[in-house]
Amino acid sequence: MTRGKRRNMWLEILAIVLFLIFMLPFVIILMNAAKPTLLVISEPLAFPENPLQFFTNAWHIVNDATVRYIPSFISSVIITVGSVALIVLTTSMAAWVLVRTKTRASTAIFLMFVGAIIVPFQVVMFPLISWLASIERTLGIAGTSFRLLGNYPGIMLAYMGFGAPLSIFLYHGFIKGVPVELEEAATIDGCSRARTFFNIVFPILKPISMTVIILNGMWIWNDFLLPRMVLRGGRNDVQTLPIAVASFVGQYVRRWDLILTTTILAMIPIIIVFLFLQKHIIKGMVDGSIK
Repeated sequence: MTRGKRRNMWLEILAIVLFLIFMLPFVIILMNAAKPTLLVISEPLAFPENPLQFFTNAWHIVNDATVRYIPSFISSVIITVGSVALIVLTTSMAAWVLVRTKTRASTAIFLMFVGAIIVPFQVVMFPLISWLASIERTLGIAGTSFRLLGNYPGIMLAYMGFGAPLSIFLYHGFIKGVPVELEEAATIDGCSRARTFFNIVFPILKPISMTVIILNGMWIWNDFLLPRMVLRGGRNDVQTLPIAVASFVGQYVRRWDLILTTTILAMIPIIIVFLFLQKHIIKGMVDGSIK
């Protein structure tokens, strides 16, 4: 066996070991979702006696009025799709303007966005809630009953702000590789600035847009803390799936079988989306870094 083949063999073995390590928590969740709570606590590594119990738990969760799984699922879809659409639209335009505007101000603004990536959410979460409440009070003084806290627009606006730094960074690196001659030709043909972006530039950004969609979509779908803060005290039907999972956790009782089952039901949609779009992650990342 040559030296190169031996190295590839060890790399394959390492990849298999890492795969098993990363899949172990998911397998444990699947095993315990079909067991009673007492067995989950006492024998977490034992195989379930009745694997079909998972489907019974899932049917109970979907039809339980106190859990509101279906409304929570719909709310998660609305929040995720709306927030990701806002992030893609606003950050792609912002990155395009920053790349094509060769000034010190544009460079400073880009560096501010890049610097915001390292700011922890915990630092700004309370100022964020205070800011949204202040906007609500201002709108109330103006005679408008529009609400941000406890409603879709407020949390979408928050996600757009938190998702902008990384998304602009990715778009910025990709757009630098887009030939400016295409835009100049469109301008000569009479295209406005907006039409040049949406008809010429934006279709070229498809690979990196898919990367932005997947990264932000997985984060928003699985996020717990921000919906817990922004949606608290709002309408009862605005509740995401992670919050629905938390409804099984009481002060003295934790229904681990239902918690794990709801967790799996919440993971399935985003896993399906990831499997369909995963090839665009590496392609967009590589294209953005090279260009």
